[in-house]
Amino acid sequence: MIFNSANKKFFLNIIIVCVIFILDRVSKEYIINLSEDSSGSELFSSSFLNILLVWNEGIAFGLLSFGDKYIYNFITVIIALVITIIFVMTLNSHGIKRFSFLLILGGALGNLYDRIYFQAVPDFIDFYIGELHWFIFNVADIFISSGVVILILFEIFSKKQKYKND
Repeated sequence: MIFNSANKKFFLNIIIVCVIFILDRVSKEYIINLSEDSSGSELFSSSFLNILLVWNEGIAFGLLSFGDKYIYNFITVIIALVITIIFVMTLNSHGIKRFSFLLILGGALGNLYDRIYFQAVPDFIDFYIGELHWFIFNVADIFISSGVVILILFEIFSKKQKYKND
């Protein structure tokens, strides 16, 4: 009985990561194909959102974008190692913490795939208010950021609860 429960949880975890990865891949492929079919990189524009394809060769939100392929490859290896650590942390956690790591893992795998396949990550969501623009991001980044925010909130509230109980 325990084996069946563990198997179900394991497969549910794999499904969560796969769904995030597939959502990310489908959205990026759609935008890449749409961009190839249109004359410019801006695909949609409104008063608070632009959809435009930007190729990110750095890490999160375009940070550490260097033209050197050796640095790019080194950063990619570091990212793969971090993903491995996140995978192990996922296996060693449970509940909301595990769910947060699954969100991060699914998004990180999507971006790692792009780094390896395209040698850059396609970002396309440009959210802004007035002249204040956020970094251009993609669906994988949404899941990674959501997982990190949930982890932070979990840690804050679990520490608060611990202090109340002491």
